[in-house]
This record gives sequence, C-alpha cells and structure tokens, in this order.
Amino acid sequence: MADLPLGADRDHQAWHPETIAVGHGYHPAEHHGSAKPPVYLTSTFVYRDSMHAKTAHEGYIAGRAPQSGADEGYIYARLDHPNMQMLQDRMAALDRAEACAVFNSGMAAISTTLLSLVRPGESVVHTSPLYGGTDGLLNNLMAPAHGVKPVAIADAVDEASITGAVDQALAHGRLGVIWVETPSNPLAGIADIALIARIARRLELQQGSRPLVVVDNTFMGPLLQNPLEQGADLCMTSLTKYASGHSDLLGGSVSGRFALIDPLRKMRTVMGTHLDPHGCWLLLRSLETMGLRTERACRNAAAVARFLRDHPKVARVTYAGFLPEGSAARATFERQCAGAGSTFVFDIKGGEAEAFRMLDALKLLRLAVSLGGTETLICHSATTTHFSVPKARREASGVTDATIRLSV
Repeated sequence: MADLPLGADRDHQAWHPETIAVGHGYHPAEHHGSAKPPVYLTSTFVYRDSMHAKTAHEGYIAGRAPQSGADEGYIYARLDHPNMQMLQDRMAALDRAEACAVFNSGMAAISTTLLSLVRPGESVVHTSPLYGGTDGLLNNLMAPAHGVKPVAIADAVDEASITGAVDQALAHGRLGVIWVETPSNPLAGIADIALIARIARRLELQQGSRPLVVVDNTFMGPLLQNPLEQGADLCMTSLTKYASGHSDLLGGSVSGRFALIDPLRKMRTVMGTHLDPHGCWLLLRSLETMGLRTERACRNAAAVARFLRDHPKVARVTYAGFLPEGSAARATFERQCAGAGSTFVFDIKGGEAEAFRMLDALKLLRLAVSLGGTETLICHSATTTHFSVPKARREASGVTDATIRLSV
C-alpha cells in the first residue's frame, strides 16, 4: 500500500457502495481484533525513538499516510489520527477518489478548499443560488478582503449561459475555481457537471491554466451522485447531513486526486479544521446505514412532494423528480443522478406572513435548519439559511418570501 497516497485501497473499485459504507478502511487485525473501530481519544502520539520521530515528520511533510510504512506513524491529532484516516479512506472509496480530507464541518471543508485554491484577484464562477454560508464566504469575505470576483451562472445546464459567466469572470482576472452546487441549495436546481468540466478544460488554452471544478454534493451524497465520474476535480460533502443522518454531529469532506487533496490537508493543519476522533467514529458508524436511510428518505420525499404539488395552497414545488420531460435539466438529472434526493422546496401561496402561519401550525415536523437527519426538518429559507444573502440577489435566484425548504 505504500504507493497509494493517503492509504487508498484499490480493492473497493469492484464493490457496491453500500458494501464500502459498512467496513471499508478498517482492518480489525490492526486493532487487536476489535470488530468495530476503537475511538482514539488522544491529542498526541508517542514515538518509539528519535529516529522514528524524524521519519514520522518526514512522512507527513511528504504527504504519505501514517500507515504507509512501518517506520512512520501518527504525530499529533490536529495533523492526523487513526479515526480520521479510517473515515478518509471510506469517503474516498465512496466518492471513487484517490484521496480524501475530512473536516470539522461542511463549512470548514468549503472554507479550507476555497481559501486554498483561489488566489487574491482571481474570479470564481458559481451556480446559483448557493448555500448561504458559501455565498457569504465568497461575497462578504473573499470579495472585499482578497479582491475575488464571484460570478453567477444563470442556467447551469445551458452552455451559452455557462460560457457567458466564464467570459464575465475572465474580464476581471484569472478564473481560479468553478464552484458547482447540484442540486442547488435550496431550490434543488440541476447543473451539468460534465458540460462544466468540458468548458473548464477549454479554458486551459485561453488563460494558461485550467480552473478546478469543485462540486458540492451535499444534497445527493455519494450514493445518488458521483461528481468525479462526471469530470469534476473535487467533490465536497457536508457529512453533517446524510452521512451522519442523525442530526448529532458536524463534519465535511473533500475527495479527489492526491495532488489536490494533499495541499488541503496541509491547509487544514494550519487552520485547525480537522475532525475530532469521536466525530470520525460516529460518522464511520452512521455510514453503515446510509444506504437504508437514503432509500427510505427518497421514497417518503417523493410522496410528500406529490401531495404538495396537488395542494390548493401551494404555488410551486421545486423537486428534482418533477423536472419537465424533454428538458435539458431532466436529461442531465437522469444521466447524472441515481435519485431525486429528499430535500426540496415549495412556495406557499402568499408571502412571509402566510409561510410563517403555516410553519407555526405544524405539529410533527420540526422547524429547524439542516437536512438529512432521521427527523423531517422544515424552514423558511429567506429568513434562515439565506437570510445573509441580499434580498435582490436572493429573489433573482428564485428564493422568495414564500419559499419553504423541506428535508424529509
């Protein structure tokens, strides 16, 4: 395994994703035969001797995984630890990637990635709408502090729309990253990853380097969509959501080629955005049931979406399963996704007052942000997840005062 970065294991390529989710990355023989992974609740690791300390640090600086050689090992839990290595191996296998880095939240994964990849003065092309945290990072931090220019794509399945956004970005400066949410948060809009990747490759001749395509796969997860197989460079997932599945922890991951992941791991060390051993252990446990939870959640969401579509007080249901037959979005969805997911939005007839009245009358659903847990969560997007997005930009992207997000 020494030639496989970050402890990657190629055996997983022939396995079903649910098989990978149950045990990949954990070897009982290396942990006293324990059937399940122990929790390594330690902040630091003891060297055998001075030479071992030297080789361990050499291995870390070179980007090798701690288990890649007998003379190397773990150093300090902020750099790496056994539970994090197990989780990274498993997520890399699920994402069909060479390597993975995990973080202490989805937003930590997003921030570490964008701050690592985008240089001051560059531009970022992105799908629209964006998750409120990502929107805030780009527009409220990176734009004023680093001179970064965010440019939105109006229609992420239309080549002319994508190239128009790219041309606008290039007028500002070098295009560093194309950030893709598909399905988008909260409108579940579809982006054509393969098309965007082809456009990114063409830019290598135009600007001398190819912008990286990073896909936020949170709304689908690895069982319903594989961005790397569609041509993306990196796949980001908020593990807080479907991977965790119980609304009891925070986590995030980024998967891709080792050459792209290793710098993110080093930036994670500097920023302190690593995931703790107990959080990693909980995620390893939760991944084992992700397939069952995803299947049931998608089935229930489809039933709820059909109910809402026929309700006289609902003006619109934006659900991936309802994309019009014959449309570019529908064709992309069918080629790219294995299901419609279980998070979508609907617009109540009226505005904020009517939306609040409906939300406050609910008896079973829980009024809260987040998604992907065992409970059904519902929220008013404009005043919660997207409250920080200016009203004009929010409404232009389709998030109105009548929009309600539902995660079944």
